[in-house]
Parts: sequence; C-alpha cells; structure tokens
Amino acid sequence: MTTEQVEQKVRETLRAVALDRVRAPGDLAETVVRRRSRRRFSQAGGAAVAVAAITVGAVFGFGGGAAERDRPVRPAASPQGWKPWQSDARGAAERGCLVAGSALYCGGSKYDTAKFDANTGERLWTVKVNREGDGIDHPFAVRDGVVFAYRNHTADKEPNGDYFGGTDLMAVDAETGKVLWTAEMPQDDRTDQAAMLIDGAVLANTPSLRTMSALAPRTGEEKWRHTWDKGIVCQRTVLSGVPYLLCNQESEKLDDTDIFRLDPATGNAEKVVTMPGRQQLVGTSGDRMVLIAAKSVGGKDLRLTTVSGSGQQSSHAYRIEGEPANSDIVGDLLISVSWQGKASAYSLTTGKTLWTVPVGVKMPEKDTMAGLAAPVLSTGQWVVYFAGPAGDLSGLDVRTGEQIWRGHAGTGNQKPGPAFWNPPQLLLYEDVLVARNGSTIVSLLPRIKD
Repeated sequence: MTTEQVEQKVRETLRAVALDRVRAPGDLAETVVRRRSRRRFSQAGGAAVAVAAITVGAVFGFGGGAAERDRPVRPAASPQGWKPWQSDARGAAERGCLVAGSALYCGGSKYDTAKFDANTGERLWTVKVNREGDGIDHPFAVRDGVVFAYRNHTADKEPNGDYFGGTDLMAVDAETGKVLWTAEMPQDDRTDQAAMLIDGAVLANTPSLRTMSALAPRTGEEKWRHTWDKGIVCQRTVLSGVPYLLCNQESEKLDDTDIFRLDPATGNAEKVVTMPGRQQLVGTSGDRMVLIAAKSVGGKDLRLTTVSGSGQQSSHAYRIEGEPANSDIVGDLLISVSWQGKASAYSLTTGKTLWTVPVGVKMPEKDTMAGLAAPVLSTGQWVVYFAGPAGDLSGLDVRTGEQIWRGHAGTGNQKPGPAFWNPPQLLLYEDVLVARNGSTIVSLLPRIKD
C-alpha cells in the first residue's frame, strides 16, 4: 500500500471508527497526515487499522455456562513479597506495559523497554530509544528469558528535518536488558499482527509486506518463511502456538475469506476452511479465532463467528447499539462500553447479551483524546475490571454485571506527552491489579465485598 493510500485510510478511520478506543475529533485526520507523527498512526496497523473497529483485550477461559456461574470465588491473595506501590515512571511507561512472571516490561518516551519489579515497582534496567520514543507500542511478549518489543530502525533525518520511518523487531535479554538482535520490518506496523509468538519461534512480518518469517527467539535466525501472492492480503493470528492466515483478494469486492494453517515447524500451509464474505479478525477466545462480518455495508447488524483450528464454526447475530467507546474480547465474552457509560457482556457461545449495566467509571468526553482501558478479567474472583482516564476503577461480577468493587488509582489528570493518545491500561499480576495512566503506575490488591 502506498503512502497516499495509507494516509487516506487514516483519514477514513479517524472519521468513522474508534481508533485505539478513542474517537478522534473531526479535524484531526488532516492534522495527523500533515505531521511528522503520522508515523505513529502507521505503527497502529497501516491498512488494517481502517477496518478494525473492535479491539482485542485480555483472553481468559470464561465459558459463561452454569458450571462457571456456580463456581465459588476464592479470596484475593497477594503474591509473596508484594506490597502496594506507586511509581512515576516518566519516560519509561507512557506507551504501555506487559506483565510477565514477577516483572513489568514497559515502553516510554525515553526507553523502548524498561523492566520493573512487579512486587516493588523498582526499575531494574532500560533500553534507550533510538531517536524518539513517540510510538503507540510497548513490549508485547516474553518467553524463555527473551523480551520482544519494537524500536525505530534508524536515527537518520530527512532533508526537511523529519525522521525517516522504519521499525525493527527487537529481542532483549530479560535478565540483563542486553539487545540480542533486531530484524527490520517492511513498514511501521506495530500491531499484534506484526509479530507474535508461535511454537519455537517468533513469527514476524519480515522481510517483505507479503511474508511472515519464523525467527529463532535468542538469535533471530530465520527458520522458515511463508509468502502469499501479490494481490492478496492476509490477517494473522495464533491458536495454541500454531499460526493461521486469513486471506482475501486485495479489492473492494467483499469476496470470501480463506483460512490457512501454517505448520509452526516448517511453515507449510494447509487450507482449513473458506468463509463466506470478507471476515475481519477481531481476536481470539481460548482455542478459537473470533471473526466479524457486516450483513450490509455500513449497517449495525453484524455476524460474529468463532472458528476453531480445525475449521469448526459457530455464528451468532450481533447488533451495535448506540456508539461504543470500546469493545474487547474477554474470555468467552465481547464486552463493550458505550459513550453513555453502559457496559454490556455478549456471549460468543450463546449469542446472547448477558447483562447491560453502568460501567462504574467516569467516561471521557467524545471529543477528547482520553480513552478507557481494555477491561481485564480475574478468573479467581470472577471480576471484570475497568479503568477510566480520571483514575476511576470499577469491578463488575462477570456473571451478573453487579458492581462489587470500586476504587481510585490516583493516575488521572495526566499531561499529554509523546504518546498522548495512549489510553490508560489495566493489568493483572496474579490477583493484584496494576493500573497505568501516562507514566504513573499503581499496584493494588482489590478487596472484593461479599
């Protein structure tokens, strides 16, 4: 896709759909494509961002059946050695964080990767940014002692003073913070489809736009690559360590979608199933990929379909009610929050809306750049947590929608920075809730009322 086509897609996206859970002001589209920061929006997914109106949240195994509803709730317990803490991680956390084991791995305006002790908030090491830390990305995975993140490819400038674009996939030693290797990406795409963990490798969109390569985690050595034909576009996901491609013709025609399984050891492709119409991948739920397709162009009536790795399908109708501020997959549920502050839980298994209740946090104004955090689910307490930009926290019983906890993280009123549109973030460290807004991180243990 050319730069002009990407810019047009950005315009369409900012005017029509929620980007990163934030609806943009009407005049922002032209501002974005004129500024040097347009690279940040390219990092948000290139062409893919123009069609993805539903974003992916944390995935847990909530099935929504009677057994889950009757399952007893255990008391919340803190990890050994943990105490409540708050940190102003300025320059190291504005872009977001990832929990892995007893550590937090974050990215900010000064550091592409920074490691924190999740028990105390102590900063352990950092990897300095290559020129600017103005991306919308942060470390996305940790496995076998390696942290995977992105960084700018070069520090060189264009003749007009702007920085050249370019993104590298970066592997960092989780113990020492040493950069192990980098691999240049063909575009500034830093979404969850640009690189992902599979069995025995990290699968990355490199070295060309139509190629996915399996790279050895500690060395970056290429194990295999798979390239699709010109005129084809493919979405990517992983189920239980196995990569899948969802491919369409690159045209305006709403043609069928072919789903392929790639052997994680060899890259050999096998067609799993052909789905009618153009299916948009919106995430995964357990061992199923979740797809969405509109029944009519521009309509609010959609069809959600879950597809297993073997091609087994289950479809249900889904109707968009009002204007959603954000929608996320949480276990077996699609949880959406409207601009009116109503949260709804829709079961991917039954196709029924289980509850619609007040979300319990102060909603941002639609014309601001603030946003909501993607909700997270504690399967020990059966609580789904929400966070607003003012620092409000809310916990709803995922089975009934009843609000059973509320709190405040003290992370509100953040001043805009290089990643000013990044929404607040919620993470779970076992039962501990970690809330981040801007550079402020708060770690607390919610006390759920009986």
